[in-house]
Amino acid sequence: MKNIGIGGDHAGFEYKSEIIPYLEGLGFKVTDFGPNSTDSVDYPDYIHPMASKVEAGELDLAIAICGSGNGVCMTANKHQGIRAALTWNSELAALARQHNNANVICIPARFVDLDLAKEMVKVFLETDFEGGRHQKRVDKINC
Repeated sequence: MKNIGIGGDHAGFEYKSEIIPYLEGLGFKVTDFGPNSTDSVDYPDYIHPMASKVEAGELDLAIAICGSGNGVCMTANKHQGIRAALTWNSELAALARQHNNANVICIPARFVDLDLAKEMVKVFLETDFEGGRHQKRVDKINC
C-alpha cells in the first residue's frame, strides 16, 4: 500500500475533500496536510511540511492542489528531493511519472473538473517510472 500525502490551499479544499475518500477506497493510505476549510490560507504552510515528508521517504508520493496549481508546484519544487509536476490531463500525469519520476502531482482546481482531477491522480499514483534513458536526465535535475 502506498502512503500518499495531500495538501493545498483554500481553492483546493473541496477537491482534496473528495479525493481523500476516493483514494482510500482504492486502497491508498492518505495523510492530509490541510487545510481543513475554504477559509483563505497560505499554501506554503501546507506544502512545505508535505514535501519534507516525501523527501524524508515517509510518503511515497503526494498530491498538491490549489486554484492554478502553480503556487503549490513552485513551493514543492523548492525542495531538492521533489519533482513536482503541474498536470492538466491524464497523459501529462502518466508522463510525469514515466519520464520524470515526478513524486508530487499538482492539480489546478479552478481549471479541471473533479472527475478529471481524480483520474489524473489515479493515473499518477499507478504509473511507474520507466528509468532507462530517462534516469540520466532525472539525475541532472537537482542543483
